[in-house]
Amino acid sequence: MRAVITLSLAASLAAGCSTMERMNPVNWFSSAPKVKPAELEAITASATLAAIWQASVGSAGGYVLTPAVVGSSVYAAAQDGTLARFDNGGQLWRINAGQPISGGVGADGSLVVVATSKGGVLAFDNTGKALWSARVTSEVLAAPQLAEGLVLVRSGDNRIFGLDAADGKRKWVYQRSTPALSLRSNVGVTVTGKAALAGFPGGKLVAIALNNGAAIWEATVALPKGATELERVSGVTSAPIVAGREVCAAAYQGRIACFDLASGNHLWSRDMSSAAGIDIDERNVYVTDDKGAVHALDRANGATVWKQDKLFMRQVSRPIAMGSHVAVGDYQGVVHLLRRDNGVFAARTNTDSSGIAAEPQRVERGFLMQTRNGGLYALKVN
Repeated sequence: MRAVITLSLAASLAAGCSTMERMNPVNWFSSAPKVKPAELEAITASATLAAIWQASVGSAGGYVLTPAVVGSSVYAAAQDGTLARFDNGGQLWRINAGQPISGGVGADGSLVVVATSKGGVLAFDNTGKALWSARVTSEVLAAPQLAEGLVLVRSGDNRIFGLDAADGKRKWVYQRSTPALSLRSNVGVTVTGKAALAGFPGGKLVAIALNNGAAIWEATVALPKGATELERVSGVTSAPIVAGREVCAAAYQGRIACFDLASGNHLWSRDMSSAAGIDIDERNVYVTDDKGAVHALDRANGATVWKQDKLFMRQVSRPIAMGSHVAVGDYQGVVHLLRRDNGVFAARTNTDSSGIAAEPQRVERGFLMQTRNGGLYALKVN
């Protein structure tokens, strides 16, 4: 999830809880951290971050609107309903979807899908022409995913819908019980092969069959623990990451854990709280914890390789591994480049100062950051 992370919970808890009161590790409506963040120290650069291209789509408002990348095309959305396609940074088209957008963009080169806070799912072709609309049971905060003739939509009540990509008709829905208190996040699903991987409140990770929505296996990323109900709140609030035969996931107030992709068998885990998420390369698992520290863990056993803690409480994004470096963004829109071997700062660049809200995405020759104000920055490492 790439999001602007705080440790505060939803203020509505102070007024009491309904049967399904949701708590929020993400500060959706303010870019200011609740705890004083670390000041940035001067660095000795060993690399540079150069712009491949730059564009703007419009403000995400109170949401986290992750763009979709398909080849050289980037599809991005704004809260006011703007949906745009950029090819190699040049705007190919821009439309208004007709409704405010809350759920980011899913695309596969033929179909482009966004979602709304009222549970609307809106599909367009790759020229921006409206194709169909559908509805799920509650608000959608995550970007839809497209695979195997399906549009996968995760609603805020933690249901996952498999909609027919041709017409939006429901083919199946996966549903499980939700704790009385759960985390509000923009976490979606990760597609791999014939399955969708999804994390849930309570720290569960489930592999779901794309053909019928049935659970293939279930694993435990984290077990709720603590003396109070608030302390026991835990959930997988960022997308699972697949690498080879492994899948890894992070839980808020829980652990980082890796599992066998085919069976769900536990491989290793580390106690660590993260709402921002993880990335993986051939050596390490990279994770941003809830205090803004970026960790590299050995992919084989979870042992610490390095820790970069000089971004304390700067609402650091999910890491993205890029060759010999790892990049993250923060609440001021600063992009930080770390060396993969030791976590030392290698480069730094500014965006539009509104904060990095969405998860960084890989693009041709580099990576893409979308800010809260809708700035799109495609960057490469030199």
